[in-house]
Amino acid sequence: MAVPDEAPAAEVIAVPGRPDAPVLVSPREVPQRGLGSVAGRAAFLHAVAHIEFNAVNLAWDAVYRFRGMPRDFYADWVAVADDEARHFAMLSARLTALGAAYGDHPAHNGLWEMAVATADSCLRRMALVPRVLEARGLDVTPGMITRLRLNGDDASADVLEVILREEVAHVAAGTRWFHWCCEREGLPPGREFIRLVREAARGSLRGPFNRPARHAAGFDDYEMSELEAMEPAR
Repeated sequence: MAVPDEAPAAEVIAVPGRPDAPVLVSPREVPQRGLGSVAGRAAFLHAVAHIEFNAVNLAWDAVYRFRGMPRDFYADWVAVADDEARHFAMLSARLTALGAAYGDHPAHNGLWEMAVATADSCLRRMALVPRVLEARGLDVTPGMITRLRLNGDDASADVLEVILREEVAHVAAGTRWFHWCCEREGLPPGREFIRLVREAARGSLRGPFNRPARHAAGFDDYEMSELEAMEPAR
């Protein structure tokens, strides 16, 4: 599957299709709640559902936007879109079980803002969306699974276990196509990735990093050492 060569040039999509709710606010205005209550767990799952909703749009945007890539590129991102839609459905079902629904809480637009910022470059998109923003989930999800189980919510933890396992493959797809773009442009992938992070996404770094999951997703020791060196002191 690919966009035909004779199709019109891709347009920047400032606002993708989405429902009227949730209301989008700045990241600082998104409320933080503990996992010790049903309301807190619903708010947490709502935030994860919002990430997965955006991830569906991001995957389809990659298919639409970046022309002239190998056929496997489009197959990868169609498969990712399918996975992300399933993740959203699983989280929506858990929200329903907790007496909540997607749209109940405000959310932020950071993922899509990065999509707009990288609309002119497949190399930058692959580096900064899958390998920075989405890779963040590899770091934080194991701890959230543990906290959910400690609070007796095994059903939600089981959903996150599925998402974590499959997100490793999604970040790995980002690594694979970032490397392909670097090879096409004659750039060393590791150094180019670190340069892009320093230039455009240093503020998105939050450790500690899940080295095993990131290695499985294609990060090498050089990249991990450089990311850890950039991490703000806590």
